[in-house]
Amino acid sequence: MDPWTELAERQAGALAWRQLHELGVTRSLVRNKLASGRWARRTESVLTTTTGPLSDEQRHWVAVLHCGPDAMLGGLTALGLHGLSRWERDEVCVIVRNADSFEPVDGISLFRTRRRPAVLRGEHDLPRCRVEPAALLWAAHEPHPRSASGLLAAVVQQGLTTPERLLTWVDILRPLRRAGAFRELLHDIEGGAQSLGEVDVARLCRTWGLVAPHRQRCRVDRSGRQRFTDCEWDLPDGRVLVLEVDGAFHLDVEQYTDDVRRQRGLTTPERSVIRCTTEELRREPWSVGADLVALGVPRVAAPAAG
Repeated sequence: MDPWTELAERQAGALAWRQLHELGVTRSLVRNKLASGRWARRTESVLTTTTGPLSDEQRHWVAVLHCGPDAMLGGLTALGLHGLSRWERDEVCVIVRNADSFEPVDGISLFRTRRRPAVLRGEHDLPRCRVEPAALLWAAHEPHPRSASGLLAAVVQQGLTTPERLLTWVDILRPLRRAGAFRELLHDIEGGAQSLGEVDVARLCRTWGLVAPHRQRCRVDRSGRQRFTDCEWDLPDGRVLVLEVDGAFHLDVEQYTDDVRRQRGLTTPERSVIRCTTEELRREPWSVGADLVALGVPRVAAPAAG
């Protein structure tokens, strides 16, 4: 068996020139493979033992191998491999050390860091960043704070990590941009918020001095189906007010139909169900707050003097 065969199998057919040199493969053999069309050059430092279009796995290997032995997949690329959905991007994100130098390649975005690679890297054949630092570093450098917060909520909501682990990594990664905002957000999520919309409701309640809602209460609708409500308040008169927060995906016709049916099935003489959108919470929170007050949500009692 050729010395490069086993390595190529582990790396989806991608090989770096430095690896071939370490294995004792001669340049003349490589040139013959390329000239005969059995291998293909993908970057100045990486080739593949296949010649067709690259699979996603091969694109990831080519990107990591091109950027050197300490490189690893990071950001949304790493999180996608860990199981994050609905945050896909075309570019492959690679974390590299500040001092490393190599030719830029289309389709590869670099994140440079002074942090030690061994601290960030998880235990995988394809080098990739751990979930927590991948999410926090991406969020810290994302230009739009709303998207940064949305990602941290998503990795928790989709079960990739927990608020406690993310809070631990906020300290490990010090200094970290937006660390204070991330701690506040993660404490809200730790308190039961399952989405960024629910976090916005918690922030709205603090601003308006309203009692914090119960989150993700289990209810059974009239058809017998188990439902979890976004936010609920037990009102002083014995009634219950439910607030359902609709994100952009709720605009889908099938989802909207299910939402309407859900609202109808959860409404009873003692339980009212109202809805708002994440866009309202972000741009017009005063409107939602005024409606909650008008519908009877109590304010937090002021502390007694002295």
